[in-house]
Amino acid sequence: MTKEEILKAERDETWREELRKGKKAKERTDLQRVKMHEQDPEIRSHNNKEVNLGLTLEEAMTEAQRCLDCPNPGCITGCPVEINIPKFVKNIERGEILEAAKALKETSALPAVCGRVCPQEKQCESQCIYTKKLGKESVAIGYLERFAADYERESGKMSVPAVAPANGLKIAVIGSGPAGLSFAGDMAKMGYDVTVFEALHQIGGVLKYGIPEFRLPNHIVDVEIENLKSMGVKFFTNCIVGKTISYDDLKEEDFKGIFVGSGAGLPRFMDIPGENLIGVMSSNEYLTRVNLMDAANPASDTPVLIGKNVAIIGGGNTAMDSVRTARRLGAERAMIVYRRSEEEMPARIEEVKHAKEEGVEFMTLHNPIEYIGDEKGHVRQMRLQKMALGEPDASGRRSPVEIPGAIETIDVDEVIVSIGVSPNPLVPENIQGLNISRKGTIIVNEDSMSSSIPGVYAGGDIVRGGATVILAMGDGRKAAASMDEYLHQ
Repeated sequence: MTKEEILKAERDETWREELRKGKKAKERTDLQRVKMHEQDPEIRSHNNKEVNLGLTLEEAMTEAQRCLDCPNPGCITGCPVEINIPKFVKNIERGEILEAAKALKETSALPAVCGRVCPQEKQCESQCIYTKKLGKESVAIGYLERFAADYERESGKMSVPAVAPANGLKIAVIGSGPAGLSFAGDMAKMGYDVTVFEALHQIGGVLKYGIPEFRLPNHIVDVEIENLKSMGVKFFTNCIVGKTISYDDLKEEDFKGIFVGSGAGLPRFMDIPGENLIGVMSSNEYLTRVNLMDAANPASDTPVLIGKNVAIIGGGNTAMDSVRTARRLGAERAMIVYRRSEEEMPARIEEVKHAKEEGVEFMTLHNPIEYIGDEKGHVRQMRLQKMALGEPDASGRRSPVEIPGAIETIDVDEVIVSIGVSPNPLVPENIQGLNISRKGTIIVNEDSMSSSIPGVYAGGDIVRGGATVILAMGDGRKAAASMDEYLHQ
């Protein structure tokens, strides 16, 4: 063949390959996003089993085919822990599910958790080319992450990420929530001797006490923790840094680096009349007692009030967890009371959908101004101010404004306040020289998560004041990389 004939043949082959790819891409984009199997709402609202039931192998492989394997995948940069999403998705497409699980574990310490509770629709999936360019539903990245992690667990062939040879340096982690666990996993991979100190009697932090089993079963969290133990991470429960042991004790025990991931467990209230009535409590107390202390059992040492007319104040995921828990505990009328409209709710769309399906009533554009009790001090009614939406506030959401004279009174026998949390001051106040904001959060360098004290890093809600599981995990990963660099200077 002449040079011209060779070049023409190469051009023709390139053209044919591009044509095949184009046809294949159209086939992929014509596929509809998979739907998650769920328990029937009437059945699930009376049990504590997981609502979402996962995908079949065939469904997962078909959904994975929708991934176009973009040359510049925005899904990776949209993920706070930077999972190589195309890599694990393409492994699922090929049917190599265990390899997909390994790919997830390269950067995520909690893939089965993240696949369930992360707001993928606001992060990785929001950057998918289907959403950004094609005007279609994104690849179901969260569903596929959950599928790969569950498949590996159920196969009995759990892989443990590779761990570097021990370097002899001891690292302390305060708190076993998502930030602490993510940090611990990355430090263990790099060969550090990692010890996690947890104040409660169970490991997992907010993953255990804050998220109900119908959304995140405890055994799922336990398997992820066992994986960290297999990597050499040690855990101590019932150990309160600042009470049981001090920061100075940790230094004396030769811990070269300390990561503070103690979360934000101090509840906020509205400071309105009647908040001290029996039957008014924070969502933190409510969920912790139900999730960790068997409080729904009347024979429990710390039983929780079981209300029939229950109002949850707030519109976030914790509010949804609380109101759906109330339904499962027997509430005949379970209400979300939120001062803005449904469009402004910070809760995940899926959580709102599930709550509605389970019979939850949404009283939007209402704000409590007073709780009224009976002669024994039990809450019996609440007065609500009706609201309208005004101009956008600093966050971009329209600010609620009162409608003059528009007040109504409704019957309630339990009120759960879920309007946010603040950091518990115990750890920050017991580390001398630590810079703390006026809100009680630890001030860090956002690029490294380092605090004002050399060798002390922090992340998660103790820094952010309240955020998602995946953002806390991202903080942990960033802090681990920075601490490793610091310790090798």
